[in-house]
Amino acid sequence: MNLRRLIWNSRWLTDKQRIAWYPPFWLMRLKVLEISPCWRTVRILLRHSWIATNSGGSLFGGFQACLADPIAAMSCAKVFPGYSVWTRSLHLDFRHEGRTGLELRFSLSADQEQQIREELERKGRSTPEFTYAFYQDDGTLCTEIKARIAIRPKGYQPPKRSNK
Repeated sequence: MNLRRLIWNSRWLTDKQRIAWYPPFWLMRLKVLEISPCWRTVRILLRHSWIATNSGGSLFGGFQACLADPIAAMSCAKVFPGYSVWTRSLHLDFRHEGRTGLELRFSLSADQEQQIREELERKGRSTPEFTYAFYQDDGTLCTEIKARIAIRPKGYQPPKRSNK
């Protein structure tokens, strides 16, 4: 078993520790502020540090993308166990430079969850889109994120396309 799976599947780690110790996040100096027991609300602080700062002095967009990428998929994997879940597309709209630490705020609403459940029941798969964001210390919206998540049955294989 690789280190990523060991951390993610360990029963002795809390969800906050799983995120903080997730190998792609180690050097990012994250602080998990909140993960609701059901994973429908996630708040993570991406600290402004020398390693995360770009040449202009603001928080590097690549760090924001790295953190934003799996969060919606991780939440959906917890809320919809038994399915394969991954990020299908990710779009970041950098609206304001990040001169402070940035707080990632993600939430899965009850309406969204119900729509996904209905689609899974009807079609066996779902590809919902989530909008969430990074905010500066003063509450200023810094980066808006749109993530499309693929939720598929375990072992799902996409239909083969002909090259005609």
